[in-house]
Amino acid sequence: MARLAGIPRATWSNIESGAANPTLAVLHRVATALAVTIEELLSSPRAACQFYPKGKLPVRERGGVTVCKLLPDAVPGMELDRLELPGESVMTGVPHTPGTREYLACESGRIVLTAAGERWVLSPGDLVAFRGDQRHAYANPDKAPAVGYSVVVLARVV
Repeated sequence: MARLAGIPRATWSNIESGAANPTLAVLHRVATALAVTIEELLSSPRAACQFYPKGKLPVRERGGVTVCKLLPDAVPGMELDRLELPGESVMTGVPHTPGTREYLACESGRIVLTAAGERWVLSPGDLVAFRGDQRHAYANPDKAPAVGYSVVVLARVV
C-alpha cells in the first residue's frame, strides 16, 4: 500500500498505528491509493445501512399528487420518486434538460401519461419510457388512488 500511495513504508506504518501526523499531501496520496476522498478517509465510519422511516425523506405536493423522494443521498444525474395520485388527479411534469430519459412504472391503480401528444394508460406492472425533456403530465382517471414510480435519468451536461 505504501508503494501504491508513493510514500515510505515507515510513514504508512505510522499512519496505520495512529502515531503519524501526516501532511495534506500525504493524506491526499493515501486517499488516492484507497480510492476514497480525503473527507471519507478522515470521517467516522458510516454504518453499512441507513434506515429512513416514513416521513423522513422529502415529500412535496403538486396538483394534489404526493411526490416522495426515494433517494436520500444525491445520485448525480438521477432522480427516483414515488407518486401517489388521488382519484381523478392530474400533475403536470416539468421538462428536464435536453436528452433526459424518464421511466414511469405503475404499481397500483391506473396512471395516464401524456407526452409529446401521445397517451399511455398504465396498469399495475406496466412501464413506459419516454423523453423527459418534453412536456408531459400524469393523471389518475379513476376514483381510487394510484401509485407509480418515476425514474429520471438526466442528460449529462458536458
